[in-house]
Amino acid sequence: MTLKAVLLDFNGVIIKDESIHQELIADILISENLRPNESEFQAFCLGRSDRACLRDILKQRGRIVSEKYLDNLIQKKSQAYQQKLESFEILPIYPGIEEFLTQLHELGIAIALVTGALRQEVELVLEKSAIAQYFSVIVGGDDITESKPEPEGYLLAVERLCLKPSECLAIEDSYSGIEAAKKAGIPVVGIANSYPLHMLQRRANWTVDYLRELELERLL
Repeated sequence: MTLKAVLLDFNGVIIKDESIHQELIADILISENLRPNESEFQAFCLGRSDRACLRDILKQRGRIVSEKYLDNLIQKKSQAYQQKLESFEILPIYPGIEEFLTQLHELGIAIALVTGALRQEVELVLEKSAIAQYFSVIVGGDDITESKPEPEGYLLAVERLCLKPSECLAIEDSYSGIEAAKKAGIPVVGIANSYPLHMLQRRANWTVDYLRELELERLL
């Protein structure tokens, strides 16, 4: 392949915040008089947008709500997430991220971010971690109507980069994210941040435990 761009997921690839999201989703459910269930979080939330996560959990519990109602829940969670991050002196960014982004930049490879997270959340993390300057394209949950595993976010990022899917490489930590990239025609690296390496090997084109293991020069 001729690699011209790397497209990274956000939650689970850039920032280690799964426990934060699980806590905040639990708070939302409790406020709705529902008991949190860890298996539901794993099934409906990992790698997916808050809208898809909350909509499917509520549906599982027999609750069908309007888009406006979901908007209010999502905004409530987003505000709590940002407040939580503001309390951190150092954000839980995965080790090696800045070094990896620097390496991509030096190789002349464009960098994009494709996530179901809201742009205001993404920008807060990128700015606070001093890595915002590396990303030429950001596709957030605000930009799409369908969550991963649908490929909309990846297709939009490729369009904004003015590239072909085959010229890009996605980096994902979740089953939904891997499936979304593949549906978009983008080769994908699974990084073992949320699932064991052997489980990702069945789904991704390549798998690594850490970003430093990815030999980009072999893909140029």
